[in-house]
Amino acid sequence: MAWNEPGKDDKKDQDPWNKNDKKNEQGPPDLDVVFQKISGFLGSLFGKKSTQGPTGGSGNANGGKFVAIAILTIIVLVWFASGWYTVKESDRGVVLRLGAYHSQVEPGLHWNPKFVDQIIPINVEAFRTLPTSGFMLTEDENIVQVSMEIQYRIVSPEKYLFSVTNPDNSLLQALDSSLRFVIGHSTMDDALTTGREVVRQETWEMLDKIIAPYDLGVQILDVNLQQTRPPEQVKDAFDDAIAAQEDEERFVREAEAYEREKEPIARGQVKRIEQQARSYEEGIVLQAQGAVAKFNQLLPEYQANPEVTRQRLYIESMEKVLSNSSKVLIDNKAGGNLTFLPLDKLMSNPANGASRLPIQTEIETRSRADEQADLDEKAATSVRDSRSTRTTGRD
Repeated sequence: MAWNEPGKDDKKDQDPWNKNDKKNEQGPPDLDVVFQKISGFLGSLFGKKSTQGPTGGSGNANGGKFVAIAILTIIVLVWFASGWYTVKESDRGVVLRLGAYHSQVEPGLHWNPKFVDQIIPINVEAFRTLPTSGFMLTEDENIVQVSMEIQYRIVSPEKYLFSVTNPDNSLLQALDSSLRFVIGHSTMDDALTTGREVVRQETWEMLDKIIAPYDLGVQILDVNLQQTRPPEQVKDAFDDAIAAQEDEERFVREAEAYEREKEPIARGQVKRIEQQARSYEEGIVLQAQGAVAKFNQLLPEYQANPEVTRQRLYIESMEKVLSNSSKVLIDNKAGGNLTFLPLDKLMSNPANGASRLPIQTEIETRSRADEQADLDEKAATSVRDSRSTRTTGRD
């Protein structure tokens, strides 16, 4: 019989590969077999032997329970270990329990039930920036290009997450509205030149008022007006105007610096002149007081001997006057021992008392001695006359 001829007694010979035999087809393994294999593997690990009977029913039941407990224990351990997390120093953790806000955790190591709580870390120490720019219409119906940037940080993480849908976008919209409102109530010159600080302050105040009802949980730290420019068509003219204004301010500062430099010098000169005037006044007053005191001292002497005092005052006055004169005076009453007088040397140094010749010194000494003798004689005569007058009056 050929290999492909059908047999009479055996129908299996119809297909040499036995494709028509449904009993030999391999299907997926049963779950009992899988659990049995896992329990056998775990039992070998823990040192337990299989207790299967002839039919295997009791062994399969005990093995299934042990596998279930082991798997549940592993799942619990993994779930517990996965619940530990760390919050950074600069962050605050927002806890969501079953999707709703529950609490807020501080930095450090924490544990939360996995699949029950969700932790959202929020950085509360970082400074965040938010810029805006655009073309805006001023009060005098001109267009300017303005760029502004704000700095803020999160102070309340739960409000930042749940007060509005998108807090950054809400803050940006509020900033843009505030800036456009302030620019719309300012002139173009103020926005470009002197009013930049006013625009910055008013925008900051307006922004705080707008975001207050929304309770975004953020704090505005600074508002920087970065750039204000006119349109490109008139940019050159405005640049010239700004340059002229800067020159004006520079000249004013230079004038103020010159004033601060010269004013102390002028005040010092005024003080010096005042002190000199006071010194001169005090000197004149003291000089007059000295003259009065001198006169008061001479008055009794003059009253006692008028003629002698008069002659002495005359001689002292002439001595002071003639000491600065270039004339030479010779007393004819003096002795005739003067044979030669060097007038040329006397005329060359008339005011230098140290360069006088010995002959001139001798002449002056004799003249003064004679004058003093005459004065003494007149004084004695006056005393005698006064005494005789007093005696006569007594008689």
